[in-house]
Amino acid sequence: MAWFWTTVISVVIVFHWFVQKLLNLTTTKKKQPPSPKGLPILGHFHLLGKNPHQNLHRLAQKYGPIMFLRLGMVPAFVVSSPAGAELFLKTHDLSFANRHPSQAAEHISYGSRNIASAPYGPYWRNMRKLSTVNLLSNIKINQFQAMRKGELGALVNRLRRASDNREIVDVGKMVTTLTGDMICMMVFGRKYGDSDLGDKGFKAVIEEALDIAAAPNLGDYFPFMGTIDLQGLTRRMKQLSKIFDGFLGKIIDNHVQNKQEKETQDFVDTMIAIMDSGEAGFEFDHRHVKAVLLDMLIGGTDTSAVTVNWALAELIRHPQIMKKLQQELDKVVGMDEYIEESHLDKLDYLNFVIKETFRLHPIVPLIGHKTMEDLTVENFHVPKGSSVFVNVWSIHKDPNVWEDPEKFWPERFSETNVDLQGRDFRLLPFGSGRRVCPGYQLGLTVVRLVLARLVHCFDWELPNGMLPNELDMAEHFRFVMSREKPLMAIPVYRLHK
Repeated sequence: MAWFWTTVISVVIVFHWFVQKLLNLTTTKKKQPPSPKGLPILGHFHLLGKNPHQNLHRLAQKYGPIMFLRLGMVPAFVVSSPAGAELFLKTHDLSFANRHPSQAAEHISYGSRNIASAPYGPYWRNMRKLSTVNLLSNIKINQFQAMRKGELGALVNRLRRASDNREIVDVGKMVTTLTGDMICMMVFGRKYGDSDLGDKGFKAVIEEALDIAAAPNLGDYFPFMGTIDLQGLTRRMKQLSKIFDGFLGKIIDNHVQNKQEKETQDFVDTMIAIMDSGEAGFEFDHRHVKAVLLDMLIGGTDTSAVTVNWALAELIRHPQIMKKLQQELDKVVGMDEYIEESHLDKLDYLNFVIKETFRLHPIVPLIGHKTMEDLTVENFHVPKGSSVFVNVWSIHKDPNVWEDPEKFWPERFSETNVDLQGRDFRLLPFGSGRRVCPGYQLGLTVVRLVLARLVHCFDWELPNGMLPNELDMAEHFRFVMSREKPLMAIPVYRLHK
């Protein structure tokens, strides 16, 4: 059989080489952005390493804020400046409102029926509206305020015990467990442990899904290569799909069988009610419900936790900024009570710290779009079907926009009102335009509350005599950009309560 697969792969490679040559002949007469030298067949894949956002940042410094790459058979435009991002995400927003199709979305997200990766069109617009109005509105978010308070209080109690015993804790792991529990309570009505999502464990399955979503899959860039599955990704996607489908199917069945009046309806209750009533106004069955629930689970579990983890690491590295934030918290709340959600709007410096964390450590460093038509942008020809990657990480470090961009300096936001909702293209933690993250309000609420409580209740010491400037801040690229190494620290309780 080895000769058979060798022959198939050789034929596919030669076929793609001829197609690529044909594509090059048809586009050479049209102006393209500057581009580094590529390789036959592969294009520019060889220029991307384990942290592609950093590789693209360095290339942009040489080839400019809009550059052209070829990723296998896919033409790609990389945007690395606020002005370029505004062109692609605002001026030509409708033309770039699509997502590049991926095998991960096809296998795991029920044929791209979710909000994050569904093609732009009537279905996506209806699904986004349904989710925004019924699941992610301020009214719905506020209904779960008591739950967030209870879960955060339980975490503080665990950390107080660790403080009493001078224990070293894995901050990221504890915060991820907290946000995962919060999301599960909101979405499913109860918490789930490792044993509830396959033999690998709840957290491990979520992490694998995030890693696969970010992995460069040859099947996405070389048609027909997906069936060969040289990387083994398709096999892993199908395994994950079975795990998630079984998990979500049981949850929906349990909700259907145990219908009861609740003071607060979880997301499953809400989605089932919409499905049963037919009020959605478009095809809406169990597959669509599962796709949206999976979006909420995967998208909500890590994003907030990763941001809190980065923020706390930066505060530990900069004790004077930590002290300034604690002074604001002490002034607004005092030392005899806990931070509540009602206090958050009074905490200006907290917001500066969070904005600076988003700037230095964007949740999603590369935002991907796909053009739905041929058009011209900045005198460059952009053919239909091209991928566009907005390098948010690069924009956030642009020295033409940000003074001393490598420095963690929250005060930079004290004299300018930089928007977080995608209207200011200097700072794009949640994207922009039609595909802006619909859950940004929930994410911001959780990040502000959790970070404020952890900083107000505790001082944080590094273990084994480590100095703040020795803390490793290396990045691990994935769908949600996390820390390469866990943040280990000793909590020291500081309140009078």
